[in-house]
Amino acid sequence: MELSTVEKLKILGAGAKYDVSCASSGVNRKAKPGQLGSAAACGLCHTFTEDGRCISLLKVLMSNQCIFNCAYCVNRADNDIPRTAFTPREIADLTIEFYRRNYIEGLFLSSGVVGSPDNTMELMIKAVRILREEYQFCGYIHAKIIPGSDNRLADILGRLCDRISINMEFASHRALRLLAADKSHTDIIGSMGNVTNRLVQNKEERRKFKSAPIFAPAGQSTQLIIGATAERDYTIVRLAQALYKKLGMKRVYYSAYMPIVKHPDLPGKDVSPPLVREHRLYQADWLMRYYGFMPEEIFSDKDESLDLEVDPKISWALKNADFFPVEVNSADYYTLLRVPGIGQRTAKRIIKSRRFSRLDDKSLVKMGMIRRAFYFITVNGKFLGRCTPDNPALKFILKDNNLNGQITFDSIISDKRIEDEKSTAKLISAVSTARYA
Repeated sequence: MELSTVEKLKILGAGAKYDVSCASSGVNRKAKPGQLGSAAACGLCHTFTEDGRCISLLKVLMSNQCIFNCAYCVNRADNDIPRTAFTPREIADLTIEFYRRNYIEGLFLSSGVVGSPDNTMELMIKAVRILREEYQFCGYIHAKIIPGSDNRLADILGRLCDRISINMEFASHRALRLLAADKSHTDIIGSMGNVTNRLVQNKEERRKFKSAPIFAPAGQSTQLIIGATAERDYTIVRLAQALYKKLGMKRVYYSAYMPIVKHPDLPGKDVSPPLVREHRLYQADWLMRYYGFMPEEIFSDKDESLDLEVDPKISWALKNADFFPVEVNSADYYTLLRVPGIGQRTAKRIIKSRRFSRLDDKSLVKMGMIRRAFYFITVNGKFLGRCTPDNPALKFILKDNNLNGQITFDSIISDKRIEDEKSTAKLISAVSTARYA
């Protein structure tokens, strides 16, 4: 029996919600006369699902039919679920109808593998081409590259979309082979490298010819699944660093594994998703990208997992108590960034304000400095914290009380370790040696 558009949307919308690698646009493109929509730098409209995930209002699969049999995926080939698919025309029409009703500002399009990776990519390109060329739609579009597809198809899709991405899924070859035997890190890194090369080439083309078509102006992103395997946080963060530095990745997203399917190599359905761990990985990622931290600094030699009770910046500060306290009226910008409670904006305000007068505690709070920073600084030589950074009681004072009693990494994974350090080192090396055109 043929399903209605609404019935298809319920199935394919639900199938897409577990992919978290969807972000604000990162581009600022205004519509021209005769065109529809725009892509604003402020990003997309988002909503929250019942499991707490932030998703775009039109985040949908083209099809949940798939020839791949990834153990963790609800749409895997041998899973007994209702199957359906949108045609390219239906995707385009649905996007435009939602936009005209002011429900959305853009589209996040992914798909199961229908027939073959190349066939799936061609269907997605047709849908996006209808939007761009027939409807003259200028809104934000983010599309997924299918692993194993021809790089020429990714080139076409990149010229039509604002952002493109391909999910790496796991930080080690062994984990991917175990849970997604149809996928290969070699293919995934190859596709990522192709996108990186095209971005570099397009930048040069645009420098010489302003009329040259833009290729994926919001860059590329990827996703790593957290908690489905025994990969340690240090391994994951090191890989993310390699992706940022060597492949110019715009964002690496971390997705707490949702136990929605049964498989002997996966955590059982009675295990809670490691949402706290996911949150800590995002914080560690932020420290790398904006605060100048290296993975070796975030993690100690003895512990390869992030502390779930305090954020990584506080954890580093407590382990490096001899670095503190720092004098807020004389410390340089990068030293201030190491202080828990002082962010980039506050550090810049401090540097700017103290040119005119010495700062006191009240002026620091007005600038936006969080009060926990007083445990790690002196103000005009005076220490205002209740205890010094080397006091063991400080961790109890600063820990996230709202996370008490929640899951830990050890409760997610059994004693069986599948992490292969040589495999992970090989993967990071492959990323590191990726060649630019």
